Amino acid sequence: MSADYGHDNHDHHASPWGPHDWSHGAPHNSFAPLIMSAGFAMFLYGFAHVFIGGDVADLGALSGVMLGLIIITMGLLVWWRQDMSADGVYEPKATGAPFRNIDIRKVSMWIFLMSEMMVFTSLFSTYIRYRLGIQNCGDVFLSGEWVEGTSVVCFEPAAHLIASSWFHLAPGAVNTFALIISSFTIVLALKTAKMSDKKYADKYEIDMESVQKHRSRKVAMFLGSTLFLATLFLTLKMIEWFIGFPTPGPLTDLNHGHSEIASLYTEGYTIHANSYQHYAYDTSYHDGHEIPHDSALYSMMQAGTHPGGVMMADIRVGASTFFVTTGTHGVHVLAGMIGLSYMTFKGLRGGYGPSNAVSIEYFGLYWHFVDLVWVLVFPFFYLF
Repeated sequence: MSADYGHDNHDHHASPWGPHDWSHGAPHNSFAPLIMSAGFAMFLYGFAHVFIGGDVADLGALSGVMLGLIIITMGLLVWWRQDMSADGVYEPKATGAPFRNIDIRKVSMWIFLMSEMMVFTSLFSTYIRYRLGIQNCGDVFLSGEWVEGTSVVCFEPAAHLIASSWFHLAPGAVNTFALIISSFTIVLALKTAKMSDKKYADKYEIDMESVQKHRSRKVAMFLGSTLFLATLFLTLKMIEWFIGFPTPGPLTDLNHGHSEIASLYTEGYTIHANSYQHYAYDTSYHDGHEIPHDSALYSMMQAGTHPGGVMMADIRVGASTFFVTTGTHGVHVLAGMIGLSYMTFKGLRGGYGPSNAVSIEYFGLYWHFVDLVWVLVFPFFYLF
């Protein structure tokens, strides 16, 4: 860094609250990380006290949740205000092995993604362990080893409901394509921002004076498209969980026999469902079909040794692994949406060009990771 970086000249002073003077190198006196850390701590602490066992325990703790969100927002605004002043000319390099001469931000992003990989690996391994280690609820039902009115601990995969018909599976399929396309649009934003002025002018047949304005619109358009697709993903996810999809008219779910795609919450598939009931456990039909005559339950009922009835299932393990994993991924999508909102705004103001397009590249690494995780989540939790 330049020797005159610490001079008292106000024009060259790196404010911890506002725009920086980047001509002397990257400043290290931002309060934004500390502010956001305090906000996240307060948010999580308050949220942990609002819900206990799936039920609302303390509405007063919502004040802590809201205060945490306000503090996080303040930290983001400080960070973005400082970043808006960066022209991208200065990009600090790592000096130590094994990352010598690699952009520090790129090294940091890859280290962050490696830690994220460990988080999702633990979630996937937990799911597989319980999925294969706990007997499936459908198998327990057909075995006849249950007593009506007594809950049986078994594993009920969310796929049992979601993949029961195409209409239930469609939202997840749409979300898959939405994220894949969003990875493409973020690459288009990077490609457009990196293009040199002359090459850009030649490609779009415009004069050099119009390049910056034209490029800013296109970069913002691609970033905004990515934001739209991410919003679509999270919206469909919330509807799938809590609201469902009413489908009046001729559209009918063949398994449920009504023209509505029920939400998981409506179906009773929740993390505290210790007495779960489902149409599949009716004693006349299983998965929409008559109970197989070669099943143990059918033989017991014919012999009069099993009275039948409705099986009650404790599915908290299966539901928890589903909601924790998909919810963790959803939080990552939400974080990406917040970042994309700022980047779209900065792109509209001409903040991205050949000198600092690498910022989009670093965000793209994160977004591709989120996309890749969903490509694994979808077959694991929606089809298997």
